[in-house]
Amino acid sequence: MHARADILTKTLTPLDRPALSRHFVALDAEDRRLRFGIALTDRAILDYVEHIDFERDTVLGVFDDELQLIGVGHLAQAVGQGELGVSVLPGFRGRGIGNALLGRAHMHARNHGLKQLFMHCLSENSAMLHLARKQGMRIVSASGEADAHLALAPSDVTSLATELMAERVGLFDYALKSHVYALRRLTSAWTDSEQKDRGESKKDKKPA
Repeated sequence: MHARADILTKTLTPLDRPALSRHFVALDAEDRRLRFGIALTDRAILDYVEHIDFERDTVLGVFDDELQLIGVGHLAQAVGQGELGVSVLPGFRGRGIGNALLGRAHMHARNHGLKQLFMHCLSENSAMLHLARKQGMRIVSASGEADAHLALAPSDVTSLATELMAERVGLFDYALKSHVYALRRLTSAWTDSEQKDRGESKKDKKPA
């Protein structure tokens, strides 16, 4: 499973719940139906995010330069297998983000001793099925739903080192984006303040 090297993923924590909520709420009704099987309401999405068990499951994210969570992969772990759900915001699709999330989830599941990676979706979810086929997953469709399975090899030194490096690079990338974003906001606030001061100064100089 080869993902684009320029798409960096980061393991999310409970502190990322607000970003997760914004990500899923940004999906329209059809995207929600394809992601969750039904068109969840905003309230149901917030409840879903609130009940994610970060101790058991692994949630992966891809952030843009504005620190918007543009892609999410939720790997729910059960005995011997991990079930993965993937979503990418409109406007960012077709760039390999879903493939990067699936590849990272594959590596994580393998390194944590899981035997199989599993995805369940509607048969009409052509984008997800295309992604599954691209990754070599075996797909079984019936009654409007599809299951994709991928047998996982045992972990080895290479897989462990690859995941460790991916996480470190992802954390560094996020830290760098956070720093640049904060600097941009500070610069923007300073510029706005300067313009406001100049405007008020011009008003004060107007003749009575």
